[in-house]
Amino acid sequence: MKLTKLFSVLACAVLSSATVPTKTVKRVSPQFVQTQGSKFTVNGSEFPFIGTNVYWLAALNTEQDIIDTFSNISRLGINVVRTWAFNDVETIPENGTWFQLISNGTTTINNGTNGLQKLDLIIQHAERFGIYVLLSLTNNWSPLATDNLTDSIANLQSSVQSRATPVEVFNTSRARNFLSNDYGGMDVYVRQFGLKNHDEFYTNETLVQTYMNYTTQIVTRYVNSPSVFAWEIANDPRCNSSVAASPGCTANNITQWHSRIATHISSIDPNHLIASGSQGFLCLGCPKLFPLNPPAPPPGPSAPATPDRRTIAKPLTRARIIQERNERWKKTRALLPKSEQEQGARVRIRGRWVSTPTKRQDGVQGVGSAFDGSQGVDSEDILNIPQIGFGSFQLFPDQNSYGVDDPSLPAFNNTLQSGLDWITTHGQVANIYNKPVTLTGFGLVTQDNAPFFVPFNTTIAPFASQSTTNTTQNFGVTDSQQATAYSSWLNAGITSGISGLIQYQWSQGNLTGEPGTAISSNSDVTGQSSNSDTTSESPNDGYSIQGVGQSTIQGILQNAVQSVGNA
Repeated sequence: MKLTKLFSVLACAVLSSATVPTKTVKRVSPQFVQTQGSKFTVNGSEFPFIGTNVYWLAALNTEQDIIDTFSNISRLGINVVRTWAFNDVETIPENGTWFQLISNGTTTINNGTNGLQKLDLIIQHAERFGIYVLLSLTNNWSPLATDNLTDSIANLQSSVQSRATPVEVFNTSRARNFLSNDYGGMDVYVRQFGLKNHDEFYTNETLVQTYMNYTTQIVTRYVNSPSVFAWEIANDPRCNSSVAASPGCTANNITQWHSRIATHISSIDPNHLIASGSQGFLCLGCPKLFPLNPPAPPPGPSAPATPDRRTIAKPLTRARIIQERNERWKKTRALLPKSEQEQGARVRIRGRWVSTPTKRQDGVQGVGSAFDGSQGVDSEDILNIPQIGFGSFQLFPDQNSYGVDDPSLPAFNNTLQSGLDWITTHGQVANIYNKPVTLTGFGLVTQDNAPFFVPFNTTIAPFASQSTTNTTQNFGVTDSQQATAYSSWLNAGITSGISGLIQYQWSQGNLTGEPGTAISSNSDVTGQSSNSDTTSESPNDGYSIQGVGQSTIQGILQNAVQSVGNA
């Protein structure tokens, strides 16, 4: 969707005075993204979208690189880009971009050309190409390199579900901003203010006020810019992180924090929508701070009539999730030869029978960690906060579990199916709460990308080797499997009522490399280039689409753009 000339004039006017708070206007312009029930609208028309994550946009070394990146994204028809609107440092770096210094209990905002003026350029050129920008205001993940490699290996083997795959630790340093988790975030606040637990970021009054001050600086800077799609309170907020959580952290703590931050943002910016940015984890049966159906008022002469119980929306339940899963497993087993339906030994894939040693296990009744509140997130409760405009969820099966595996299916088919189920579940959430829900990031690591893969909560690439001749690792999916999953997930999102789907992550070549910055030569050893003339590729934490499958994935995204445009 192309934005009008008025949009351009307005955006440029905002940027010319961006260093001081501007006068807030009410959301009266239809050019701002709005909602109508479970749909987004722009200029009075429904606005479903396909987007991409470009977390490293502000780390680019030249304005022309920003322009070229947006130009290539726009060619596919993609009209929403998600990027980081935070870049916290504990000491001021010699080179590269930084937005906020957090040190010894104090904070300083960088309004210079290597600071928030970089974000100004992003907003300006996004408008030029008719692209909306979803801005995330902080990160849950901010790990430090660790010397305790034994524990790190054990944690990585569990977190990436590597099972029997050998892990070879690869921990050579990369330039700052090379990894998506190296832009600061919650744990920088916790460490620099002398606190111990990750979840104190949500409850400590000093940290809450400090973070709200940062959001004020960013939000007021772009309050009148229609090119901002929405504010995302944080990327993947939850109880745990690289700094340990306290035993008392619950989903209610995270929900209450969301309510407070969302209320603050909406008080200074009535123009833009607000979302959580979480993984979309659920807490079935947990007590709600914002119940879907508040208790009816006591009877009285002025009390409204009791609504028909059939019209009251029903939240997701443990019983519903288990029933839907069992029905799906039953259908899967029905595809097996009769001789194997009771063993679940094989399943037909693309006309061939594929073996799996796992036998069917009856009576598996757990809902899994994505549904039981163990992550400290209750997405339904967060979505029902009045100031939250739409829901968000993510899909990274390499790092998180989104259900219980069907023992009749081999590993990749379970990965594919768990993604489909997770998307369908959040389509149901959108319908129940009558608000849009967006998949803000989805990705799978391919075998070619496995050496570059760094989980969000570590600085280590577990499947890389310092020997270029190593060929023992077998983590990741094939390019064909990745393409199958992405195409299937996009189609499922479109048909399930998901209002926006954002792939993770975009890849860009022919960038200007500078020493000490995230934009480097092709080597993954240091993340730095040897001179300023080197043309480089964008950072890769394992999910980049650069390489063999790039044109295929771009084609899939382009087809999805056309699908939502014709919906």
